[in-house]
Amino acid sequence: MLSQEEIKKQAGVYAADFVKQGTTIGLGTGSTVYWLIDELGQRVKEGLEIVIVPTSAQTAQLAKQANITVSSLDRIERLFLTIDGADEIDPKGQLIKGGGGALLQEKIVASVSDELIIIADNSKLVHQLGKFPLPVEVITFGYKQVRQKIVDTGFCKEVKLREKNGEYFITDHRHYILDCYCEKIADAFLLNDILHLIPGVVETGLFIDMATKAIIAYEDGKIEEIAFR
Repeated sequence: MLSQEEIKKQAGVYAADFVKQGTTIGLGTGSTVYWLIDELGQRVKEGLEIVIVPTSAQTAQLAKQANITVSSLDRIERLFLTIDGADEIDPKGQLIKGGGGALLQEKIVASVSDELIIIADNSKLVHQLGKFPLPVEVITFGYKQVRQKIVDTGFCKEVKLREKNGEYFITDHRHYILDCYCEKIADAFLLNDILHLIPGVVETGLFIDMATKAIIAYEDGKIEEIAFR
């Protein structure tokens, strides 16, 4: 049986076949995408010419280290493809993302892409979203009041300000992240709409009707493609 990292590598290497010569793609953030970048870097050495639009400073740095050309979204007219990871994937392709803290740029890039392919190990497949804490990006001003308003919606039993290394976690755009412990999200559409109506909320980690396909890797080496639309 493969280790967790080997499973992620399987998914990343497999997804690299969707990246065609001379294309510009969006590239997500996370431990599985790391292996995709690693594989694409090897293929660039062998003659693959691509441009990537990164969803985080971390992805941009990894791509540059792999000698992959990096561009900004503002310089791109259209993205035919974005490949990214996810924290949870339900049977209809609804997602929770943002465990790595890059949900804002991830959602912007995904929203302008014709296709969003999610790469993940099979542990990310769930029957219902919510076991993984839902990240909500908020501005730093008044975050305590925003946190209370989220609690008051009744959807989440607990809302915590994310910390890292003993300090408040700061996103690439200088925001905070509130992790919302919902356990089960019965209506992701409704929750997403309600959260967006709270002043101070920048974006949520609910990716609704955005994924077109998932590439799922299993510990026995099996790779499964799941089409959502």
